[in-house]
Amino acid sequence: MADEALMKHVRSLPERPGVYIMRDRDGNVIYVGKAKALRRRVMSYFRHGNFASPRLRKLVETVHDISVMRTATEAEALILEARLIRQLKPFFNVELKMSERYPYIRVTQERFPRVMVTRVRKGEGLFIGPYVKVRELRELLRLLDRFFPLRKCSFPIEPPYDRRPCIYHAIGKCLAPCAGLCDEGTYRRMVAEAVMLLQGRGADLVERLKRRMEDAAYNRLAFEEAAHIRDMIRAIWRVGRQAPMAQVGDEDPLPMLWALQERLKLPQLPWRIEGYDISHHLGSDTVGSRVVFEQGRPNKALYRRYNIEGTLGDDFRALEQVMRRRFTGSGSGDLMPNLILIDGGRVQLEFALRALDDMGVNVPVASLAKEEEEIYLPGRVDPLRLDRSDGALRMLQMVRDEAHRFAVSSHRDRRGRRMRRTRLEDIPGVGKARASQLLSRFGSVRNVASASLDELASMRGIGERLAKRISDHLKEEDI
Repeated sequence: MADEALMKHVRSLPERPGVYIMRDRDGNVIYVGKAKALRRRVMSYFRHGNFASPRLRKLVETVHDISVMRTATEAEALILEARLIRQLKPFFNVELKMSERYPYIRVTQERFPRVMVTRVRKGEGLFIGPYVKVRELRELLRLLDRFFPLRKCSFPIEPPYDRRPCIYHAIGKCLAPCAGLCDEGTYRRMVAEAVMLLQGRGADLVERLKRRMEDAAYNRLAFEEAAHIRDMIRAIWRVGRQAPMAQVGDEDPLPMLWALQERLKLPQLPWRIEGYDISHHLGSDTVGSRVVFEQGRPNKALYRRYNIEGTLGDDFRALEQVMRRRFTGSGSGDLMPNLILIDGGRVQLEFALRALDDMGVNVPVASLAKEEEEIYLPGRVDPLRLDRSDGALRMLQMVRDEAHRFAVSSHRDRRGRRMRRTRLEDIPGVGKARASQLLSRFGSVRNVASASLDELASMRGIGERLAKRISDHLKEEDI
């Protein structure tokens, strides 16, 4: 039977999805499991000792310590469980040690690549996955089949192209490169777009398709092609799928997270990392960004932007404001990160720590400075310097760069909206509709300012009081 200290620890586990890791007295990992509710699942091992399976009896007798890794969903726990078992090969895990459990999508490394489903990561090419929901994988494959007509056959494609196109070409589901009906450049562009969709980069793909649609509609007057691209964009936004545990470049992100935990001496594997940055232009339109990496890959559905007021270009106080908004109010309901990464140096780290301490938030924090790529940590005088090839540093760089990219794009969006906003909308009682009405009647803000009160009041929905307010406001601005 487990000792009282272990049972007290088990009773304190959260009723949330996650993975539990059991260790023996020597610290060796002996079992990895997943749970929809961690406390309930782990507690079930210790409720009685009369297991029918000798393996389970021996497991409970051997376990000395249990650690957990929370996930947002049970599906993520399934993926993480499979990864950890293949990485650690625990003695008591029978399944998943010798073979893959979930399907991958493989993009072959050929002159004209193919897309196929496989459960074994063997051979050359790009592997994307694993996918835990077969229904959603099938939906994704149907979308690919409809809008990305890549070849299905394995025939060698070499000149002379005298092969007759098959039925897939006739029904619009293959470009027939085997018959010389598609050049290599066009085909590879389609493969690149299909890979963007498979890797969860739907937003980037949509932006790329929008440019093609505008070119087709306005420059080449190819309206049928533009309509097809429009339908593709709508389908991409509609498709809902479980994002796979994607690779980071050609690497598995899990070893990078293990390295990060070791280098920063983190108490848990940083499966959820939140990155923060600030962007503004000469102190105006300041925006703070939050990006979230889960299991080593970005989860754009969890990104947040914060419009900052009253800091006048003070990045440090803007960062402090972002921290307070993240962990209070509506942001306080989000899952807690295993690591917070700040884009900056020691001063940025100190402001973030001060805000977190005031709120009683106990989360590991680090900052990563550009140029020298120095890592600043609480309680450490000198920055930590890692080799540029270190997986831990590369993971931090990806989070930092993504936070910076999102902050800059959010700032540009805010600034663009402000620039497009007419000064009439700053007048109380004048919204977009009335501002548009005034500009349609008078042609410009200057002409509105020079109009008489009677002219303004005679317009529908304005009246004498609002007319005087408009006139007084524009005179104060000296237009």
